[in-house]
Amino acid sequence: MKNIKINADRLWESLMEMARIGATEKGGNCRLALTDLDREGRDLFVKWCEDAGCTVTVDEMGNIFARRPGRDNSLPPVVTGSHLDTQPTGGKFDGVFGVLAGLEVIRTLNDHNYETDAPIEVTVWTNEEGSRFAPAMVSSGVFAGVFDLDYGLSRKDLDGVALGDELERIGYKGDLPCGGREFRAFFEAHIEQGPILEAEGKTIGVVTGAQGQRWFEATLTGRESHAGTTPMNRRADALLGAARLVDRINAIALAHPPHAVSTVGVMKVSPNSRNTIPGEVFLTVDLRHPEDETLSAMAAELKSACEEICADIGLSHELEEIWYSPPIKFDEACVGAVRKAAEDSGYAHMDIISGAGHDACYISRVAPTGMIFVPCADGISHNETESATPEDLGAGCNILLQAMLERATL
Repeated sequence: MKNIKINADRLWESLMEMARIGATEKGGNCRLALTDLDREGRDLFVKWCEDAGCTVTVDEMGNIFARRPGRDNSLPPVVTGSHLDTQPTGGKFDGVFGVLAGLEVIRTLNDHNYETDAPIEVTVWTNEEGSRFAPAMVSSGVFAGVFDLDYGLSRKDLDGVALGDELERIGYKGDLPCGGREFRAFFEAHIEQGPILEAEGKTIGVVTGAQGQRWFEATLTGRESHAGTTPMNRRADALLGAARLVDRINAIALAHPPHAVSTVGVMKVSPNSRNTIPGEVFLTVDLRHPEDETLSAMAAELKSACEEICADIGLSHELEEIWYSPPIKFDEACVGAVRKAAEDSGYAHMDIISGAGHDACYISRVAPTGMIFVPCADGISHNETESATPEDLGAGCNILLQAMLERATL
């Protein structure tokens, strides 16, 4: 089993062929969920899986499952996968590496005529990015029972088009129930999307869990008035309050090193006129930490900061938590299988916490789950310049192969 190696050149060629679908000028990809380009990518993946002898099925949320049979097909499958949709200015590896690494595992087993005890499956999860239909990871969330089916299918893009309608349009609204499928184990291989592995000189990240996340939307309301005639001491400037709040949000994360992060990603100023004092500002807040107690403390500090700043300037405010994802600890046996594979293969490795959300985070609620990270250049992702080496991607795929074989063997 340990002597079986994947074909890194074939994996790279597959990645580059998929990257031609929705290629962008700067070398990245734009395959937004359920667009014609996403359909083209899905069709290519399905063809490759069928050519590899897999049976392909699709569920009601468009999640694709490609199965290679085992000796005992009554056993739950050992599953791997990720997503094929991208950010509007995404890279060639985010998500797609995890999908095509799974395909390469199956191709490698075929090359060696290796029969596993349990079946092997590769899955594509619909709309992981959330760029077109919010929230992110909605289809793996429906699969895991976090969202109901009607909620998932009713998500709309900025043009008011529903996710379910687009599934039907591109031919990927399957008839299998979304969820209720037992997995013996689930693994997701992914680029790190951060700088830690590269900085530490490690090839493999043994992902032990994922940070918890709390997302907020805040609206600060003051009073619109003339920029030239309103004295400074008579103003209720909502943007001034927002600026102070952004600084405090940054300070909240700095006060909880080394894992805490905080981000204000969206800000809308009203009336957005150069000679009118802003009367209202809407902003989003993203707080993350791997320990729930600390994450809760950060949320409390955010609430206090809003109250103090608004009281000082004479603003009113609304602060709403719109999403909470608790910190996740992956299955010890799956994490152990990844760690042992890295040790046996001689790759430099380290334990690591995922700072980003992944489909594996939701799947961990219903199946034993593990993740494998490989480095990406400068930690850059969600960017057309996203880059990873064939050698690192091949190493991650080899670890995926060995971890899956360990879990698929009785």
